[in-house]
Amino acid sequence: CDVKESWNKDLHPTKTIDQLIKEAHEVQSNFIVITGGEPVMYELNELTTSFAKEKYYLAIETSGAYPLTGTWHWICLSPKKTKPPQVEYYEKANELKVVIYNKSDLKWAEEHASKINKNCKLYLQAEWSVRDKITPLLITYIKQHPKWNLSIQSHKYINIP
Repeated sequence: CDVKESWNKDLHPTKTIDQLIKEAHEVQSNFIVITGGEPVMYELNELTTSFAKEKYYLAIETSGAYPLTGTWHWICLSPKKTKPPQVEYYEKANELKVVIYNKSDLKWAEEHASKINKNCKLYLQAEWSVRDKITPLLITYIKQHPKWNLSIQSHKYINIP
């Protein structure tokens, strides 16, 4: 995650699965997204089983660097250059989201797209710190390569952490 506030585990105390389910009930949504840091560093079977019993729709966003655990309705693969995804993610991903920092990253995005299953949705997203420079490049690229879609971090634009 590029949000440095998420890196300090002291700011985010450990919670039980029951506590998480209680909080989810309070929000009154049936859609849960598990994201990073890197969620698949952890064994997620118990977590997903517990939420599934409560009839939640479960999505995960992961770099795919570690084996997948848990049962998911939606898998977003967002690969990182430092740790390549495990092969299983290319077969299972519903969505490929590639964060673009510079123009050369588009070639890297295409390399991942060539490995992904045929039903996977493809997204390009500007890395936040260079969004003003990269987003116009992505729009042009997507117009020329319409298999790709634009992903934006709308929560950052409207100042929601």
